[in-house]
Amino acid sequence: MSTPAVPPFRELVAPRQWRTADFISDLHLQADDPATFEAWRAYMGSTAADAVFILGDLFEVWVGDDAADAPGFEADCAAVLRTTAARLPLFLMHGNRDFLIGSALMRDSGATMLDDPTVLSFLERRWLLTHGDALCLDDSAYLAFRAQVRAPAWQRDFLARPLAERRALARGLRQQSEERKRGDATYGDVDSEAATAWLRAADASVMVHGHTHQPADHALAGGLRRIVLSDWDATAATPRMQVLRVSDAGALRVAP
Repeated sequence: MSTPAVPPFRELVAPRQWRTADFISDLHLQADDPATFEAWRAYMGSTAADAVFILGDLFEVWVGDDAADAPGFEADCAAVLRTTAARLPLFLMHGNRDFLIGSALMRDSGATMLDDPTVLSFLERRWLLTHGDALCLDDSAYLAFRAQVRAPAWQRDFLARPLAERRALARGLRQQSEERKRGDATYGDVDSEAATAWLRAADASVMVHGHTHQPADHALAGGLRRIVLSDWDATAATPRMQVLRVSDAGALRVAP
């Protein structure tokens, strides 16, 4: 395992009037899980935060922005984004499942796509925002897949296929994912040394990320922190629907 090069960091400076920001990730929204979709829709319509950040994997899979052109699940999701972005700043970041979200959805919804990683200056602190998958260095098979599907040529070829074919390929990928969940597969965690290197390079004190589905608050070297967001699953035996709310009171995990 080799430590990857530290990436460039885009910066976002929060307006002075922001007092509260919400962070969520890994909702894995899909038509077969209406309960989680409804919980998300209710949250997006009711949050009193000054801004909402969705740090990847909003969708279980996204096969292209044209999927939202006709009535259906994707169009319903786009409508929620549009309604939310009309009343507060809404930011999205690509995850490992929805990396094909494109400029059309951002333009039509009014949301803003964040680069991964991005440094947010908010409440006199620098927060390093990332989905987190690029830092799971032990998962070499996934990192190879990530490099393949993030390549512009691969994405152009995939998006050139008919929508029905893309949906069929997505169903196959979801089935493989479910089989992996039922098996003995283990999921890699973010590498602490690499996370620390990113934070130092970004001159940030806290990293906020998702991807691993292992919500926790990790202390890193030099007084740095790594906060892991929860995934969402309204159908679990103990439903998981958690928001990280950052304000003058600190970074608190709250119910939506």
